[in-house]
This record gives sequence, structure tokens and C-alpha cells, in this order.
Amino acid sequence: MKRLQWPSWMPIDPYILLLLGTVGLAALLPARGTGADVASGASTAAIAFLFFLYGARLSTREAVEGLKHWRLHVTVLACTFVIFPLLGLAARGLEPVLLTHNLYTGLLFLTLVPSTIQSSIAFTSMARGNVPAAICAGSFSSLAGIVVTPLLAAALLGGSGGGFSADSLVKIVLQLLVPFLAGQVLRRWIGGFITRHKKVLGYVDRGSILLVVYTAFSEGMVQGIWHQVSAVRLAGLLAVEGVLLAVMLTLTWYGAKALGFHREDRIAIQFAGSKKSLASGLPMASVLFGAHASLAVLPLMLFHQMQLMVCAVIAKRRAHDPEAATTPVPSAAASRIAVGTAPRSD
Repeated sequence: MKRLQWPSWMPIDPYILLLLGTVGLAALLPARGTGADVASGASTAAIAFLFFLYGARLSTREAVEGLKHWRLHVTVLACTFVIFPLLGLAARGLEPVLLTHNLYTGLLFLTLVPSTIQSSIAFTSMARGNVPAAICAGSFSSLAGIVVTPLLAAALLGGSGGGFSADSLVKIVLQLLVPFLAGQVLRRWIGGFITRHKKVLGYVDRGSILLVVYTAFSEGMVQGIWHQVSAVRLAGLLAVEGVLLAVMLTLTWYGAKALGFHREDRIAIQFAGSKKSLASGLPMASVLFGAHASLAVLPLMLFHQMQLMVCAVIAKRRAHDPEAATTPVPSAAASRIAVGTAPRSD
């Protein structure tokens, strides 16, 4: 029997359906009392293990090699941690007319998280772009985000982030940075094991994120914060995110052209510089926002699905550009690197 696969014509990422199902479960059966304490502890451990795996997957040698293309990586980092946050700050004028305070806070937080790795690589490869550059750009962004995102959140969100403080930053270091560095240190001994079992560990990645989502939304249900969101506000949020994505896709493509990058590099810059990582953002939001994490991650979850749908269409069109006919298909070696270094869910 043939293995069942998700229909290629279906534009919705099946993992998003799992996330939505987890949100529904939290709405119907939120964790309370002792159950909430157990879920919170398990979520904390899952976040630490998730970043430990990220650190163990990232090849230090390949990252160092990627530094040779520093102009491209600086461009992607500037898009991710400078232009995106500036657009987020500009959207403050939409509060409270279009967005509630909590939804705007989540929107601003979304602009602060790092770029994706796996989907950036996949779309860059599909569009016949510079795959090794996309690998390194996504990896550098994720690594920088462990430090930069909490600092930007503390600076730009302040007290509106659900209690940012020195304790929050310490939690980020202990739950995210320390496990990541431990993974890097132990990579030489466990790297082979992770490569051999990458499929199983990919399920661990995704299961950990589902646990984080369940815990966050359970806390939100118990706190009653979902009564603050209406269908009209959600529609407004989707419209704002659509404009945000369109602006970033346009800026990364034509901005890279103005900076003198070739077509293959422009593709990598567009896909790595216009997207945000659900896998990195969810754990960070759980640590930084506490009981308010559910509304904080809602904009990120919606934006994640939107970017996948839009970038899939763009990548297919880029692959059929007249310029693409003279661009070689990414090498098998590059594909192997992509599989070996990228998280399974971002």
C-alpha cells in the first residue's frame, strides 16, 4: 500500500491543524490545579529539550563556512530584527481602533522572533535559489534570536509583555540558551545519533511545541482572557498581517536587487528575511508572557500559516521564471546539509 500523504493541492499545513486542535482541546479541557502545574513543568522541560536538539543539530563548521557570505546574512538579520520590528512599532497606531492591546502586543512580539530554517530552505530550493545561503541565514537568525528577541521584547514591550523583568531574561538564558549551548558542546558525540533518528526526533520537536501551546492556551482559558477577542478583531489582525507579509516580501526582493545581489541570493534573502519561526517564537512567548502567552502567540500562529501559503505560491512561480532556466538545481550535498541542520518544525 502506498503511504498516505497530505494532498499537494491542500494549502493548509497539516501541522497547523494539529495546533488548532490543541487550542480546541485547551478550550474544552484546560489544565487546572495540579494538572496545570504538571503541564507547566512538562512544558518547561520540553522547551529546554527542544533547544538542546536545535543546538545539537547546528553544524558549527557549516555555520563558520557560511560567514563568507556575510553581506547576505547581515541583510537577512537586518530584515528580521530591524525592519520587521520597525513595522511592528508603526502598527501601534492601529490600537485600539483595529487591534486590542493584547493582540497588538502579540503582533509586535511576532516581529521580534527569528526567521525560519526548514521552510526557508524548502522554498529557496523550490525556487532554485541559493540553498546553502538559506541554511546559514536561517541558522544564524535562530541563534541570534535566542539573545536578541528577549532583549528587543524587554525594550519594546516593557511592562505590557506580561511582566518582563530581569527574571524573565534569566529564564530565557536557563531554558533556551543554556540547553542550546549544551547541544552544541555535545554535538560531536551525539550528532550521529541525531542524524540517524532525525525523523523520530522531528516528532519530538512537534510534540513539544503542541505541549507548549496546550499549556499556554489552558492558562489563557483559566484567566478568561479569550473573552477579549471578537471575530471582528481577528479579521482585523489577519488583514494587518497580510499587509505586513506583503510589505516584507516586496522589500526583501527589490531591496536585495538594489543592493546588487544576484537572483539566487535574492531568493534566499526573500524567503529567509520575510518569515518568522513558530518553533522559536512559541517557547519564548511561553517564558516571557506567562498566562498571557495564548494571545501573544495567536498572531504568530496565524502569520505562520499565511507565510507558508503565500511563499509556496511565490516559490513555484520563481521556479518558472525565465532566469531560472539557467540556474542549476541545488546540489544533493546542499540538500543533505538542509536535512541535517534544520529543525523539523519552524
